[in-house]
Amino acid sequence: MGSASRSILQTTPALETEQPILRELGHLPMVRYRGFVLIPQADLTWLIRPERSPLTILPFRAPVCSLTDVKALLDWRLAQL
Repeated sequence: MGSASRSILQTTPALETEQPILRELGHLPMVRYRGFVLIPQADLTWLIRPERSPLTILPFRAPVCSLTDVKALLDWRLAQL
């Protein structure tokens, strides 16, 4: 039982650092919103693409901003149609 406790303690720090490592490698979670896929990029910008055809809006990039700002930008572009 002592070795099991040691192995749990040894793996805990790796689990805590796993998410930042994934972010550094570019494995960021994408977000689906109103028929579009919001894909965060390694340089902190966003790539916005339609989930499927027909394309009502061509794919575009958003500047460095929060997810809320990206959603607001997409809402604004959809309202312009």
